Amino acid sequence: MSIKEDIKMLLAKKAMTMTELAKCLTDNGIKSSIKSLSNKLSRQTIKFEEVRKIMDILGFDIEYKER
Repeated sequence: MSIKEDIKMLLAKKAMTMTELAKCLTDNGIKSSIKSLSNKLSRQTIKFEEVRKIMDILGFDIEYKER
């Protein structure tokens, strides 16, 4: 599963739109628009720090576990 699919799945679980997410990112200091966020996800060029902030906004933790 790609990062775009992962984030869209989590957005659906939280009943949140990409537009709302982009606004929350901007409110949290990461300048973002729906177009730039969508482009980053489609191209898979989103920064890890942005993914961490998205997970924080959505109320999820990123967990590291050994294989």
